[in-house]
Amino acid sequence: MRKIFTFMLSCSAIGVYAQNYSGTVYDRERRPLQDATIYDLRTGSHTHTNEIGAFRLKEGQLGDTLKISHVSYKTQLVVLQKPSQQIILESSNLELNEVAITSSIRHLNIISDIDLKTNPVKSSQELLRKVPGLFIGQHAGGGKAEQIFLRGFDVDHGTDINISVDGMPVNMVSHAHGQGYADLHFLIPEIVESIDFDKGPYHADKGNLATAGYVAFKTKERLDNSSITLEGGKFNTYRTMGMFNLVNDNKQSAYVAADYQMTDGYFISPQNFNRINVIGKYTAYMENNDKLSVAVSHFNSKWDASGQIPQRAVDEGLITRFGAIDNTEGGHTQRTNVNLQYLKHVDANTFVRSTAFYSRYNFELYSNFTFFLEDPVNGDQIRQKEDRNIFGFESELNKSFYPGENPLELKVAAGLRNDDVNNIELSHTVNRKTTLEQLKLGDVNETNLYAYASAEYKAGKWLINPAVRVDHFKFDYVDKLAAAYATQTQGKSIVSPKLNFLYNPNNKIQYFLKLGKGFHSNDTRVVVTEKGLKTLPAAYGADLGLVWKPVPKLVLNTALWYLFLEQEFVYVGDAGIVEPSGKTTRKGIDLGARYQLGKWIFINGDFTYTHGRSNEAAKGEDRIPLAPVITAVGGVSIHHPSGINAGINTRYLGHRPANEDNSIVAKGYCVTDANVSYQHKQFTIGLITENIFNTAWNETQFATESRLKNEAAPVTEIHFTPGTPFNIRGTVTYRF
Repeated sequence: MRKIFTFMLSCSAIGVYAQNYSGTVYDRERRPLQDATIYDLRTGSHTHTNEIGAFRLKEGQLGDTLKISHVSYKTQLVVLQKPSQQIILESSNLELNEVAITSSIRHLNIISDIDLKTNPVKSSQELLRKVPGLFIGQHAGGGKAEQIFLRGFDVDHGTDINISVDGMPVNMVSHAHGQGYADLHFLIPEIVESIDFDKGPYHADKGNLATAGYVAFKTKERLDNSSITLEGGKFNTYRTMGMFNLVNDNKQSAYVAADYQMTDGYFISPQNFNRINVIGKYTAYMENNDKLSVAVSHFNSKWDASGQIPQRAVDEGLITRFGAIDNTEGGHTQRTNVNLQYLKHVDANTFVRSTAFYSRYNFELYSNFTFFLEDPVNGDQIRQKEDRNIFGFESELNKSFYPGENPLELKVAAGLRNDDVNNIELSHTVNRKTTLEQLKLGDVNETNLYAYASAEYKAGKWLINPAVRVDHFKFDYVDKLAAAYATQTQGKSIVSPKLNFLYNPNNKIQYFLKLGKGFHSNDTRVVVTEKGLKTLPAAYGADLGLVWKPVPKLVLNTALWYLFLEQEFVYVGDAGIVEPSGKTTRKGIDLGARYQLGKWIFINGDFTYTHGRSNEAAKGEDRIPLAPVITAVGGVSIHHPSGINAGINTRYLGHRPANEDNSIVAKGYCVTDANVSYQHKQFTIGLITENIFNTAWNETQFATESRLKNEAAPVTEIHFTPGTPFNIRGTVTYRF
């Protein structure tokens, strides 16, 4: 039964004009609820809460009834009749008929909110899959960052997608293995509170690498309860995870979470993989709703890998699909993070959000992609290694104005990021022990200074969002293999304007047009080699689409999009060389649906089609290697009041060109996973399965020139890492 809370918000306290109401929405743990919908039943006007749970609604009158809703919270009816009262929402099961569509620049978050509630993340690899149309591939025994595919991009490990956690960047610029390298394995999936994402270069607060899109994770400030989880399954796979509440009251909260995983993997040569994550987070809730959060985390991972194998070796019976040509690949990586966030309320219309972070990072990777192509005697194994410190901060001022009768939200920010990379290395090695030759060795120091301004102006049913971002980069490189010491330096600035339009005729449909310019920086070694040429290649994008609820329990989203990318130079970390690539154009369509059948069955589906071409190549030789053309994802999840939860999900990645003339094709795949669990009081037991039909599929594929030990001449063909065969593991969780 819906409870009716009462409150009246003073028209004169903050409004320049009469009938302007405001308030703050919290959950029972006093956490501000972002993107709660406030709907005036009399006027039909509506708005949403911002990141501190605050909202403002004009055209109200005393006695009006407001309908306040949020994903997985009970809808409340609130009557305007007394001043300034905070609103508390009670949690409940997800009901899609209670979801409203409002004018919010982060409008696609409604999709990730629904997906997190109906199909929780079960591993760190699945975190990025929560972005519709984003596919990942692992090709180093679980140790390396995943290869990412999004909007017709082979993003490699992060070149064209901006990834962050609590405002701290995940991507590594000028990385030993590849530009934008984004290893998200330090994030424990159970502590993720929300996922903010968008596709394209349309947000001023997302700068470098945000061309195909961005993903921003927010971790929990509080735990619902303490818990211990044990998992075990095929291939000697084990996981133990614990989350422990230390303090949890109105003034402060603190918890510690730890996660340890190990597995031999499904390859013939054991992967000997192990990874440990530890995080502690403390949040203080001060007077005037100020808030200070400090998080400290550590991640350490080691593994052996079988690497990518040539198709001909399998066809000729030299090895099986799960065999290896060089089973001495592998590596070690670790990252320690300190992240501080401070939210300061200046007055009723102003708050400042500040973030400061520091990361200590080490990386060592052994790979062999070409086997005996370059060195017929010792083989072509390489070592990529680096030692990095990252420091950065950002401070953002948020201010509300009321020029005339329309509200204006303004954000102005400035920030800094510095990457100090020591002994970034590429070497020719044997058996991970002997160094035959140092091919590249140097120190990188890369600094990014930036500022941005963004305005959200509401005019009736329209939301207009003009924005601009300015970035300046300074690139320093010292080549330690050069005869004489010298610092090579380049600098470059770029201006990135954005303009977004959203139109909400009611709370059931939203139309949007998004326009923007973004960029990604090139590797420092590219920049100094090319003497600043094409240092910051730009991307120009446009999206036209809608989010729509045609019936109460169905949410649809669609977009037609276009993205043009300037010519750039790409540093190939595996070879230590610079490869130029020309201008490219991508365009496509995204489709998505979320449907609730009855009370406890949820159905989801996403489909994308992309047409991508290189602009300056001859017709027939203008394909973009490994660019996805068609992707599709669908699933059904069940959340029964008895405590039974289950789900089945299928993902499809179509055939795609592996080289420019499409003479070599990377084969598509269709893989289905399933899970079931039962919760009784404090205990939950479950089964998680992968590839339930035991499909033979290739997780990653490349067109590579290689030579085997006894081959007289090299061969160019598909080299692949096999995807997991049927896999099953059991889980037990105890909450206290």
